[in-house]
Amino acid sequence: MRESFLRYINKSIEGFRFGIRANFKEKKIFESERRRKKKKMAAVEGQVIGVHSVEAWKEHIEKGKESKKLIVVDFTASWCGPCRFIAPILAEIAKTLPHVTFLKTVAEEWGVEAMPTFLFLKEGKVVDKVVGAQKEQLQLTISKHATADA
Repeated sequence: MRESFLRYINKSIEGFRFGIRANFKEKKIFESERRRKKKKMAAVEGQVIGVHSVEAWKEHIEKGKESKKLIVVDFTASWCGPCRFIAPILAEIAKTLPHVTFLKTVAEEWGVEAMPTFLFLKEGKVVDKVVGAQKEQLQLTISKHATADA
């Protein structure tokens, strides 16, 4: 009888440990999902958002159409020196203008022939374009279309 009682206690303890592990694992998954969502939301305002899929591209363009926000698209490449030069400048501008959406992509469907190329979209239509790592021109064009937006 004592042995069966001890086996029962051991199984109960093992079940309790398993429950704690399962709970911990669930909590860990929940926390990582929460951090992922928070990171995604943080990427929307005040940052340059990397767009790596057609679905993400369509989602951001639709959001821009609905909100009528200015979207600045940076067509870039990792091998491009001027692109690497202008990237931190664009990131700083993005921090100061949370009401403008900044996207970074390598899409070819827009007929981009030089890197970097910046397209300015409003309601899904191209309203302006800056070609090259021209900091002043980029800032002026963003200001021009962002103030018309606000």
